[in-house]
Amino acid sequence: MILYEDDFVIAVAKPNNVLVHHSSMARNQSEAQTLLELLQERFNKSFYPIHRLDRKTSGIVLCAKETQYVSAFQHLFMTNQIEKVYYGIVRGFAPENGQIDSPVKGRDAKVYKDALTAFETLATVELPIAVQPFETSRYSLVKLLPKTGRMHQLRIHLNKINHPLIGDPKYGDRFHNRMFQAEFDISELFLHAVSLSFVHPFLQKPIAIQSSFPRHWHAFTEKSNWDVRSLLNV
Repeated sequence: MILYEDDFVIAVAKPNNVLVHHSSMARNQSEAQTLLELLQERFNKSFYPIHRLDRKTSGIVLCAKETQYVSAFQHLFMTNQIEKVYYGIVRGFAPENGQIDSPVKGRDAKVYKDALTAFETLATVELPIAVQPFETSRYSLVKLLPKTGRMHQLRIHLNKINHPLIGDPKYGDRFHNRMFQAEFDISELFLHAVSLSFVHPFLQKPIAIQSSFPRHWHAFTEKSNWDVRSLLNV
């Protein structure tokens, strides 16, 4: 789904479980079509990713139409001139707001790098569904503003404060993940890149891009009585 387009870039909504492009780090995914391959197939031309989302994360991906445009947009990301907003659903009742300042390993999985995430809890719900070792289950809808862009940063940071994302097979809670599969038939990660805001480096005008939620978000938020459309204005 095309969210924004001009002569320099295109912004698309990446589904869950789709790689942006093939990578040696993405094991057992060589046969699946990547986002770049899907775009190539649709438009019969190449696009160049300016940033990345994890395979399991849904939401906005910005791609340049020509290689010479990539560096100007990447400079915005590297100098924190792009505001990135994510939403997630996590285990438990998260604090009202806060910052998570904790180093995260780089893509080589050896070197730790500084990482900072601000968060705000927008809604909570307690469901009458037992999840070991409790008789009920609690969840929070959180707004996330990463100030750095490390690999798996948000997933790691939320686990650090004992409120892991639902549907996260690596950093999440297996008991809650299993409950979502059994009760709601949902196995996708609840992490969505909902908006990007920046001043366009070529057009010199403010750009604000938003992405609606995937289907599994609506399936759960209807059960929790969270009106995500009004919360997000998308």
